[in-house]
Amino acid sequence: MPLFEEDGEARVILTKRPEHMPSHRGEIAFPGGKVQPDVDATVLDAALREAAEEIGLPRSAVEIAAELDGISTIASRFTITPFVGLLETRPELVPDPREVAKVLDVPLSDLLDDGAYREERWDLGIPDRAVYFFELADETVWGATARILAGFLEHLVEGR
Repeated sequence: MPLFEEDGEARVILTKRPEHMPSHRGEIAFPGGKVQPDVDATVLDAALREAAEEIGLPRSAVEIAAELDGISTIASRFTITPFVGLLETRPELVPDPREVAKVLDVPLSDLLDDGAYREERWDLGIPDRAVYFFELADETVWGATARILAGFLEHLVEGR
């Protein structure tokens, strides 16, 4: 979860996955991906490598502030280990079109806006499962990404 401050406002970087991807096509996600055991010593190494590959975010530009609780995805059954990475300034990003259709940087205030967030209850093999959504100007963030964001934002608000 790359974060930076601009004009006094915290912003998070998200990506939109291309429609040609085998899974989660067209969905909004954080930069990241699978651990490659022959390349990555840790899940953090994988997260930093994938962010560099997907959006051109240099490892040296990221200061890891926290590792968040891992979550499992329902559809693909992946376990995601999110990290909060702080950036000194807005990065100049170069998205790889094979992996990223669009890069978004979203003010956290937009995500905290009363009308942005909603929760639905779905029966997905786990009765009454909470599914989270954030409505942005032209995109909807949902699924694992929205769950991670909701938990992070709840922690921020409680920590005030």
